[in-house]
Amino acid sequence: MGHIASKDIYQQLGHRLDQAPVRTPWTPVFRDLLAHLYTPDEADLVSRLPYRPSSLSRIATMLGEPEQALQTRLETLCTKGLVIDIWDGAGYQYMVSPIVIGFFEFSMMRTGADLPLAQWAELFEAYMFGEQDFLRANFGAGQEVSVMRALPHEQALGEHVEILDYEKASALIEDQTTFALGLCSCRHEKHHLGHAPCRTPMETCTSLGTGAEFLIRNGFATSIDKARMRDILERSRDLGLTLSADNVRRDVGFICHCCGCCCNLLRGIRETGYPGILVTASVQATIDPALCTGCGLCARACPIEAITLVQKEAHSKAKQAQIGDLCLGCGVCALRCPTGAITLQPRQHTVLHPADSFERVMLQALERDTIHTFLFDNPQSTTQAFMRALVGGFLKLPPVKRLVWSTALRSRFLSALRWASGSKV
Repeated sequence: MGHIASKDIYQQLGHRLDQAPVRTPWTPVFRDLLAHLYTPDEADLVSRLPYRPSSLSRIATMLGEPEQALQTRLETLCTKGLVIDIWDGAGYQYMVSPIVIGFFEFSMMRTGADLPLAQWAELFEAYMFGEQDFLRANFGAGQEVSVMRALPHEQALGEHVEILDYEKASALIEDQTTFALGLCSCRHEKHHLGHAPCRTPMETCTSLGTGAEFLIRNGFATSIDKARMRDILERSRDLGLTLSADNVRRDVGFICHCCGCCCNLLRGIRETGYPGILVTASVQATIDPALCTGCGLCARACPIEAITLVQKEAHSKAKQAQIGDLCLGCGVCALRCPTGAITLQPRQHTVLHPADSFERVMLQALERDTIHTFLFDNPQSTTQAFMRALVGGFLKLPPVKRLVWSTALRSRFLSALRWASGSKV
């Protein structure tokens, strides 16, 4: 442990976490947060783990430690949500948990009288929203690729409007057999911050497939059946909650049921105006002026305050709803409209939804200038550190970044990365 005491291990961990697709700028609050979540020994281990998911044998070889002892330490970190274990059909792949979707959610999904949940909640709140460095680092430059995307309520779709199955919460549920239910991390955080009680039940975080398996395996959620999943979806429609899911087209791992009063994503959009925080659906709300009575129910229902009431005609007191530039396409407003004036209609522009988690992570990393860490992912290697600096600097050059991001090259670039990483996704 002497080597740990001789340096600020939490700053080293902070640097390691900041190389993820979700950036974590260093602040004194972030150091306090890390010191509350990780022991010094855990911080040291996590800071040395590879940058992309790896098998136990690869990690043991990289760190020069025996597999059995290392496995015990990794499994303990998984139960705390600080490391994620992913079953790939042949064995577990371990990866460092990013802040979102990651150790924020998993920490605030935990329960127990011995856990300092109120302190964690205060530190997460201060870091994410105190100076807004976190949101600015991830979305302030116009980044468009987020971890999550909005799902439209299917009952709000206009007549003859068709959406793809991966955009339908009902289809995502029917496609899976494993489901889990746990505490909503945002709602649980607000509870420990002393906010007014939310009308939405605390247990609304639903997951499916491999996402559900991870949460059940590590004690963050309990198993439920498909019928219960359908019931929760119907309840969310009745309560006017915003649905959101993994920003991927395949192997969606969770569906969130978000209220405007608690959800950090929706709050982030309201307070910063950064549209990339939650990727929109491929549809958007449209108002039929002939049917709108200006009752204002839609404006009160919109979770990001994108709807306002305006004067219907000059010299008239009559009002009508008007939708601003940013609409998530969630359909919550349409569910509350008593006259049917609001429906979800196709957007004029195409919305980017990555094919799978690998593609989403690579696109996030490319936007946030951390993709070089996935190409050369061994923190222990001096040679790889040199290559990370060299390639990272090259890919940050605006002309290079624009070229790789272009429609013509993006697909080939992602295919090459998939091949180089050996991804089976």
